[in-house]
Amino acid sequence: MQNNILDVLLVDDNEDDTYMLQEAFTHAPILNVVCVVRDGEEALAYLRRNGVYKDATRPGVVLLDINMPKKNGFEVLRELKDDPQICSIPVVIFTTSERDEDVVRCYANGACTFISKPVDIESLKKMVAQFALYWGALAKIPGQDRYFRAAHQV
Repeated sequence: MQNNILDVLLVDDNEDDTYMLQEAFTHAPILNVVCVVRDGEEALAYLRRNGVYKDATRPGVVLLDINMPKKNGFEVLRELKDDPQICSIPVVIFTTSERDEDVVRCYANGACTFISKPVDIESLKKMVAQFALYWGALAKIPGQDRYFRAAHQV
């Protein structure tokens, strides 16, 4: 098992959801939210280290909502997986949708997991504990910053 802290990029435009998720993460100290971005364009700028994100930390995983302004989660997922410099970053879809079409579309475009958002804080804490166990302790993720820097060297 890995015992590293997992850096997470949270991509969600709903302030209540991000607040609850960050609160739930405090009960799973292996998880560290490196940044919260509110739309798809901002997510891609962060991942590509553009503009204000030029010194961004490479996340070990991206938690991505589907329904967002500017670029939705499907568009972000497709662009991320088409970009050779960031395509290896695991993406977990974390959304209110439970539609089978959305699940299939996300997996077809490279998502690692599809999670429907729990509706209450206790369920969210339980989900985060399971998320932390899998992504923080069991899943093998390349060294976060080392590989991010190497991929972005010119």
